[in-house]
Amino acid sequence: MVLDGLPPIAGREAEIQALVQRPGPVAAPHSNLRLETLRSAFACALHMHQPTIPAGADGGLISHLQYMQEHPGEGDNHNAEPFAQCYRRLVDILPRLIAEGCNPRIMLDYSGTLLWGFEQMGRHDILEALQRLATDPALTPHVEFLGTFWGHAVAPSTPIPDLKLQLQAWQHQFAAQFGLEALGRVKGFSPPEMHLPNHPDTLFALVSALRECGYRWLLVQEHSVENPDGSPLSRRQTLIPNRLVARNASGEAVEILALIKTQGSDTKLVGQMQPYYEALGLAPQPLGDRTVPALVSQIADGENGGVMMNEFPPAFEQAHRRLAEADGATAAANGTEWLELLEAEGVSSADYPAIQAVGQHRLWQRLGDRPGAEALSEALAALQAEDPGFAMEGASWTNNLSWVKGYESVLEPMQQLSAAFHARFDPLLAADPAVTRSPDYQRALLHLLLLETSCFRYWGQGTWTDYAREIHRRGAALLAAAG
Repeated sequence: MVLDGLPPIAGREAEIQALVQRPGPVAAPHSNLRLETLRSAFACALHMHQPTIPAGADGGLISHLQYMQEHPGEGDNHNAEPFAQCYRRLVDILPRLIAEGCNPRIMLDYSGTLLWGFEQMGRHDILEALQRLATDPALTPHVEFLGTFWGHAVAPSTPIPDLKLQLQAWQHQFAAQFGLEALGRVKGFSPPEMHLPNHPDTLFALVSALRECGYRWLLVQEHSVENPDGSPLSRRQTLIPNRLVARNASGEAVEILALIKTQGSDTKLVGQMQPYYEALGLAPQPLGDRTVPALVSQIADGENGGVMMNEFPPAFEQAHRRLAEADGATAAANGTEWLELLEAEGVSSADYPAIQAVGQHRLWQRLGDRPGAEALSEALAALQAEDPGFAMEGASWTNNLSWVKGYESVLEPMQQLSAAFHARFDPLLAADPAVTRSPDYQRALLHLLLLETSCFRYWGQGTWTDYAREIHRRGAALLAAAG
């Protein structure tokens, strides 16, 4: 149910849950790749995002892309239309390559705020392009949409009860715009800012929520994970799938498959198609008593910077044309397709190496066999006293940026709004799940999800934290008015 002026972020929970939990392959039956002919492959993803900000007429909520168009003299806002073209251009590139006999692949990650922004702006050209990429049978074997958080929240500092709300809101948005059948094919997850929680309880909650929402794998940054003994991943491990194991303070464990994004300058790596050139020189990798083709995985912003705006399209086309002329031992692949092809060859998830979030080995050593949240807190405090650099704030695409320090002015209101939201609506939902269809619920949920947007911290103090304060004020007022 879509309410006037609101994005489609709630109200169909049971219907969507039933859909995404359907078993069986969704990509491999339509794939023309054959693992037995391959030495290696590469999987590239493009991340697309613009936040929603209270900067429209009379302070209305608008897409930052719209703000860029309306204020072309500020900063790099003159790039608004080039950005907009980046959001739709794959619908031109892919059919051209396919018609030439190429076999391209691309994974696409669009935040919920960006998808809503296209609707708000009336950018039907972009939405129609994405509709074709998501539903045209001639293109869907070549394109994989990845799920993400609706409001581009960073998982480690998002209140745990809101993780699933972010996931469900994105699924609602995607289904409303592109249909349930297209949503049923979304099995991979792209964490905003590649930010993986390493606090055991937060990671456990995230992986549990991902599994409950039907996700089968996620992308993780190489330096955000470690082996169970605390060692960094080997080169071999970055070229095969791994099992991300999340264990909480009570000793419960849940796991999900992970593809490893290697370190490096993301936009240049993808913009210049480095994963393709790296894959060319790779041999199959050992996995138990067999070998599997190596897979190079990489993701970058799809629009940000001159490399992605200008260099990526010709580099992408050149790489696939060269592949079409080569010996066929290297191919482009998408994540779900790759994992399902391996499964069809008899590889099970248990065959992949187990990994965990970085820093957890030291924590488990200190914790020993003492269960419970209190023992976990004591172990964390002891480690941080010994080593001020030890942190459980999570790890993202960069190690030199904290998403917590200095942002109490955003984080505290975020925690307050989350607590107030759940205090107001959780008892009502327990009695009647249809509450998610009500205007009061959806308006309050919108402001909660928006307040958790990473941009209100990434861009530093000033205008962006002011935006966060205003969203918090409005959300708190909505909850107060709702009783």
